[in-house]
Amino acid sequence: MEPNTRSTGRLPAAFLTPGSSSFMDFLGAHSPELLPGNRKLPEGVIEAPHGTTIVATTFPGGVVLAGDRRATMGNMIAQRDIEKVFPADEYSAVGIAGTAGLAVEMVKLFQLELEHFEKVEGATLSLEGKANRLSTMIRSNLGMAMQGLAVVPLFAGWDEGKEKGRIFSYDVTGGRSEEHGFAATGSGSIFARGSMKKLYRPDLTEEQATTLVVQALYDAADDDSATGGPDLYRHIYPIVTVITDEGFRRLSDEESQELARTVTNRRLEQPDGPRAALL
Repeated sequence: MEPNTRSTGRLPAAFLTPGSSSFMDFLGAHSPELLPGNRKLPEGVIEAPHGTTIVATTFPGGVVLAGDRRATMGNMIAQRDIEKVFPADEYSAVGIAGTAGLAVEMVKLFQLELEHFEKVEGATLSLEGKANRLSTMIRSNLGMAMQGLAVVPLFAGWDEGKEKGRIFSYDVTGGRSEEHGFAATGSGSIFARGSMKKLYRPDLTEEQATTLVVQALYDAADDDSATGGPDLYRHIYPIVTVITDEGFRRLSDEESQELARTVTNRRLEQPDGPRAALL
């Protein structure tokens, strides 16, 4: 590699000029071609791996966000152990459904957005502000969504001002809605939501809430081929995260395995029995 003899060793002016606390605004002004929504795509619908089902539920001490591990491409299984739930910052997390590659890239950009704001402003965004920033990012991807590359996440976190866990869902245009109690998105969401509707109670403990989301994913996988249930043979289990006033925590593989075995064993004992008894 030849040395750059023209470089003065100084950062470009854009990096030294005071501006917006939004990393997306900064990137749009300095290198707009790097923003996902500004990329040129070929015409027509593009086939790409898609993540499927994400579920969330609140409990008195916080919120639980979980996702299955399967990615599909058409009627094929593209990946069996994809990760779909990521921390956004210390007190929030994002679960992705939709085009897997774009969704992961959007999550990374969202993480940078929150970190950039904190460094510039010296304070963290409110949970409401974080939800609004994510809405803007999804809206900027509308062109790709129209070509079949949609990203529809669930966002959840601990609201330090209101001292409770909250859940936000989105549509492909960036429209944002706050969900109360529980929520689901992705191809298996209709089945997962029906399961949670039967099992949810406002006074759930953390253990019951984590069991509920794994049960919902199990039920979704039972009826939706794009959703992967717990795979005890391959040791592939749902990703389950808990967010409380102590911050974000992802359950260990051992904890997820125990939850999966509990749910699977109970369903074997009562395949058509009253589901409310599972908690």
